[in-house]
Amino acid sequence: MNALGEIEIHFEGKVGAQGLTPALVDIEEIREILGEAADLLFPTEKRSQRPVISYEISEGSVRHRFRTLMQSVIGFGAVIAQIGHEGNIEFLHEKTAAAIESLQRVAWEKDYVITLLANQQSLRIDRTTRYERREQVWVEAEFYLYGELTNAGGKNNPNIHLDTKEHGTLRIAVDKDTLKQGQKNLLYRKFGVRAVGRQNLKTFEMDPNSLRFVELLEHDSDYSQSYLDALLQRAAPAWADVADPDAWLEELRGGGHG
Repeated sequence: MNALGEIEIHFEGKVGAQGLTPALVDIEEIREILGEAADLLFPTEKRSQRPVISYEISEGSVRHRFRTLMQSVIGFGAVIAQIGHEGNIEFLHEKTAAAIESLQRVAWEKDYVITLLANQQSLRIDRTTRYERREQVWVEAEFYLYGELTNAGGKNNPNIHLDTKEHGTLRIAVDKDTLKQGQKNLLYRKFGVRAVGRQNLKTFEMDPNSLRFVELLEHDSDYSQSYLDALLQRAAPAWADVADPDAWLEELRGGGHG
């Protein structure tokens, strides 16, 4: 039997005048922590490819505990040790960096102290830390995403969940009015979603935590030249001042992409 180990995401702080306890943690917050733990431990693996991760929440402020293969726990311990040593998260995989940034935002907004623990290594995140990627390598971009709509709603942060083949399940922020005005029975149907979010200029990776809904599109898996032409026409004004689009793209890509 493979040896197992444990990582912990430990939250300390207050909710109003009360000390933080598991009883004060909403199910949506737990859902976010579960997703972040998977991205921290296995950023490149799909659910069918990664080992099982078991979960437990316990007292001591709030302790989120995850058990999985010891080899993965050792690797994550090395990662948080390097973050603490370098003082930044620029070297991390996109999903891991996004999960750390999400925890950093929680620490800022709620004045929590969040500690990651794995294999006798620890990393503290609080209002004084600045675990963010440098903004200059990120630009606002538009994405066309296709998949099955599996969830829609949310009390405080409304969003839709789109299960995609390329990126797994994406959570895309949407305003409540859009959901109210939408058609009924959207769930478990395939759609295209036009969204905006951040894209890395160096790696061309999409930041999945930055996605915001723009438009819902009927999804047709068949090739459509007219649809492609319409997209090209819509994009044309943005390229109007670029003398040689091919050369410009090659320069952005650093000559590494043909």
